[in-house]
Amino acid sequence: MNILVLGGGGREHALCWKLAQSAAIAEDGGTLYAAPGNPGIAECALLVSLDAGDHDAVTAFCRERAIGLVVIGPEAPLVDGLADSLRSASIAVFGPSRDAAQLEGSKNFTKGLCDRAGIPTAGYVHCASLEQAKQALSTFSPPFVLKADGLAAGKGVVIAENEDHAIEALADMFGGAFGDAGAEVVIEEFMEGEEVSLFALTDGESVIPFGTAQDHKRVGEGDTGPNTGGMGAYSPARVLTEALLAESMERIVFPTVRQMHKEGTPYVGVLYAGLMLTSEGPKLVEYNCRFGDPECQVLMMRLESDLAQYMLAASAGTLAALPEPSFAEDTAMTVVMAADGYPGTPKKGGTIDLDGAEREGVKVFHAGTKLADGALVANGGRVLNVTATGPSTKAAQHAAYAAVAKIDFPTGFYRTDIGWREIEREG
Repeated sequence: MNILVLGGGGREHALCWKLAQSAAIAEDGGTLYAAPGNPGIAECALLVSLDAGDHDAVTAFCRERAIGLVVIGPEAPLVDGLADSLRSASIAVFGPSRDAAQLEGSKNFTKGLCDRAGIPTAGYVHCASLEQAKQALSTFSPPFVLKADGLAAGKGVVIAENEDHAIEALADMFGGAFGDAGAEVVIEEFMEGEEVSLFALTDGESVIPFGTAQDHKRVGEGDTGPNTGGMGAYSPARVLTEALLAESMERIVFPTVRQMHKEGTPYVGVLYAGLMLTSEGPKLVEYNCRFGDPECQVLMMRLESDLAQYMLAASAGTLAALPEPSFAEDTAMTVVMAADGYPGTPKKGGTIDLDGAEREGVKVFHAGTKLADGALVANGGRVLNVTATGPSTKAAQHAAYAAVAKIDFPTGFYRTDIGWREIEREG
């Protein structure tokens, strides 16, 4: 079987790395394509030039190369309806429709669905103007959680400690700081607790859990500074116990899939639930309609099952015929090496030397790199995902940072405390 992966970041590198090991590619003589890919992805897939925004071009390529499955990595092409275009051409695709992708594309859409399905989440007010948002602040107590309604590359959330800070942040949002994503804003009550990521695969009706992880969104040590797309992650998230996992599936994930099906917008693909573990039980923070980044990297390091088999079953509506996927008991951790200036304007072009960083149990996923005159250089905000496994979180952390120390990236930086909460629990 021939498979096409769309995207060129660390998430897509991890997906391609794992898909290249699937029987459909490794044993059956299939070809794995990636568009646009990156230098790391080029080691396990054939790179092609395709614009995911050009639905006709993607469809034509799939027909010409007899693509048996398309995996859409990023959220923007899903929200843009690429999965719909491919399905209308009878091309199998792993990813939700445009309507279903509103679970990530619109915070207000997801909040409304939670209301209709009785899914526990934070109280909220949807605001379409700055004046409306200022008035809505009086219904909440600080700290205030402010969210751009649309896609903002994982950075459209501000937690304001007081009203002055909130008004300033709201003015930025409505003023275009997050582009069209901030044209409308959702203000939420602040939820106390620890945040965790739960992944599930669904074909629109059947649902199976697909691992857990914890991310580090803040740019600075000790979870300080502005939000980023993620500075590191580890899996599994043991704070989500078996009992809490079962409760989260029963009260949040299953009702979501049922409600989407009931409303005529069945959800197909991976459903990424960001959860807050509150004193009242797990509550939904938000949904993403694709694998997290960098959570995908640690999930793929632990996954023992054939990824293509599960993606094909989800796309074909036959997920119920498969057992729950198998994951290694070991912990996987990824440390993001970012370019100086991130999450603001990153410094691009810095040279990178990865020689000696990888070994058994250690993989460096490329997130924002390119080749310039034969040299590997930074080409984005988050540049590398240095990922390692170990029998404990502490061991995985040690292996990951040992690999980081071998990488020469003078214009990059990273946090040194990824996994600190779980390591404290391990004692």
